[in-house]
Amino acid sequence: MISEDYKKFESSLGVEFNDKSLLQIVFTHRSYLNEHRGSKLTHNERLEFLGDAVLELCTTEYLYKKLARPEGEMTNLRSAMVKGESLSEEAKRLGMNDLIKTSRGESKNTGKARDLILANAFEALIGAIYIDKGYKEVYKFIEINIVYKLDDIVKEGLWYDPKSRFQEMAQESIGITPSYDTLSDTGPDHNKIFEMGAYIERDLVGKGSGQSKQKAQSEAAKDALSRWEEILKKYS
Repeated sequence: MISEDYKKFESSLGVEFNDKSLLQIVFTHRSYLNEHRGSKLTHNERLEFLGDAVLELCTTEYLYKKLARPEGEMTNLRSAMVKGESLSEEAKRLGMNDLIKTSRGESKNTGKARDLILANAFEALIGAIYIDKGYKEVYKFIEINIVYKLDDIVKEGLWYDPKSRFQEMAQESIGITPSYDTLSDTGPDHNKIFEMGAYIERDLVGKGSGQSKQKAQSEAAKDALSRWEEILKKYS
């Protein structure tokens, strides 16, 4: 039997699981098991791994069918749809935040650390739907809960890679190619958070963090772009 909270979530989701235990896995973070070693629960990382691949396939198929654009543009559009911030937003919208089981320490985290847990749980949910209901149902779920953002992403130019944009603007306006360096990395090996700095020559012009150096570099470039007028004045 699953809890009433899970039943309500299942109902609001519009997906009735055949294997109810999958929901328990979706909402169990590894840190919870570290504090409950006698628990028979399973953490959600394997489902997250599967869900990540399913999400990429479904969004790729959708873009292939709907848009006749160059490969690079479609890759950037897909990245904008499935980035961590987007997934954590959807997890919150679906009410997942209140259901996740974490350690006492993790439960106190807010901001980016919490968003990462939510994004991973959302991918685990996709993995669970795929296993339980099949490709057709998970594709429909992703259409409803992820792909709907595509029109706004295209309209507002949110698909453009921040690193590429920052490099293009820096080279064109001040004749300098930005560089990146690691400022810090924290957390265990399986869940590291990197902080990267974006530099113009030796000047730190942007900071960003993420679960990979590439993601953190992208966030640092985005931060630098938000300060572009200030950077331009200094180097012009």
